[in-house]
Amino acid sequence: MKKAVVLLSGGLDSSTTLYYAIDKGFEVRALIFDYGQRHRKEIFAAQAIARSAGVPFYVVRISLPWKGSALLDKAIKVPKKLSHKGSIPPTYVPARNIIFVSFAASFAEAVGARAIFIGANAVDYSGYPDCRPEFFNAFQKTLDKGLKAGVEKRGIRILTPLITLSKADIVRLGRRLKVPFEKTWSCYNKGKKPCGVCDSCRLRAKGFWEADQKH
Repeated sequence: MKKAVVLLSGGLDSSTTLYYAIDKGFEVRALIFDYGQRHRKEIFAAQAIARSAGVPFYVVRISLPWKGSALLDKAIKVPKKLSHKGSIPPTYVPARNIIFVSFAASFAEAVGARAIFIGANAVDYSGYPDCRPEFFNAFQKTLDKGLKAGVEKRGIRILTPLITLSKADIVRLGRRLKVPFEKTWSCYNKGKKPCGVCDSCRLRAKGFWEADQKH
């Protein structure tokens, strides 16, 4: 069976991506990052999702002591409204997907996986530059040149199945795949319940609301 590494944050998009990869017949390993984010709730959610899917998971702890993001520095407030289009919000973590995909590429090459799945989305999103198709196209070229697997023409592909979907489309796909959405956590803030006002909460709510509308 073909192997894949799935980057799993415990949120709506990454959880749907995990179930998508399984549905496509991949033998999946989930990679979860503890990178000093505001709370550990999303890490616990990711672990719960992996267990529900019946896939092995690995939690990798990394340190970003220079911070530079509202998700890493509690002195920076998480915005309470959707970011204006064209601007990059303070919740952007510098080079996060470069770091994550690099770790995933190392993992994939070591275990003989031929694909890396990431639930990046460039439609209903916060405007992060490392969630766009052009970023992943460019980084794919880096992997092709910088990995043994790439040089030997056994390239590891970066797959972004949600990149052009709306949040409503992602919700519909997740429902079809029977993703346990009740176990997911998307909120940027810590609490017993999602805050409902951060970018991630608003985009999630928008997706569920639009998915339930009759057309």
